[in-house]
Amino acid sequence: MRILITNDDGINAPGLITLEAIARELTGNPENVWTVAPAFEQSGVGHCISYTKPMMITELAPRRFAAEGAPADCVMAALYDAMAGNPPDLVLSGVNRGNNSAENTLYSGTIGAAMEAALQGIPAIALSQFFGPGNNKLDNPFEAAAQHGVNVIRRILDHTPSETSDYRLFYNVNFPPVAASDVKGIKLAAQGRRPGVNFATEPHIAPNGRRFLWIKGGDQQVPTAPGTDAAVNLEGYVSVTPMRADLTDHVSFDAHKGIAT
Repeated sequence: MRILITNDDGINAPGLITLEAIARELTGNPENVWTVAPAFEQSGVGHCISYTKPMMITELAPRRFAAEGAPADCVMAALYDAMAGNPPDLVLSGVNRGNNSAENTLYSGTIGAAMEAALQGIPAIALSQFFGPGNNKLDNPFEAAAQHGVNVIRRILDHTPSETSDYRLFYNVNFPPVAASDVKGIKLAAQGRRPGVNFATEPHIAPNGRRFLWIKGGDQQVPTAPGTDAAVNLEGYVSVTPMRADLTDHVSFDAHKGIAT
């Protein structure tokens, strides 16, 4: 099994080292692991692609590339350049520094890479490590992902249904903010929404007097509705959320039939 790994934290991010170890254990052969990751951090870019400008790609070592683009760009760079003619069987994105549960999912470049892989017809899993008081001060705050990642991915692959949908499944996995020994298990969880939590802007005045706005996030320790992703993460469980790129609200479709003429 050939595995492509990528992320949105950049080619030198510690979470990518964790993911590389996971991928190597899954394949049993380090030569089956390819890395194409952003040359610089690309957090918060979502499913952005570099449609209006080219990107430089550099081979840093055998099967290891840095691309000056977004995570979704990196997936395309792998499929059509670095791994052209020899595509991966699986794309893993992460391990993100911080959770991509709840509303964070919509902004995440980690998710964007997995989404792009699914649109290209490749099975894909995004992995993120929730941070909090239970793991912030550990020698390795990624240890929950490091020790449980292989098992979670194998379980997902063993239970992924066969399908012919135009919009293929991909998976969002979030490891809880606890030590690896305190992980309680795995739960299938819908995407939630943290009540009252939004991204916002905060103004700052530069030394030259110019006014700038920084984007800031909200409290990540606020649980979502019971049984949804961030809620089960904060309870100590790994969350697995099946997703598709189809944004149609099928549930409310019948309620909107009156729009048609």
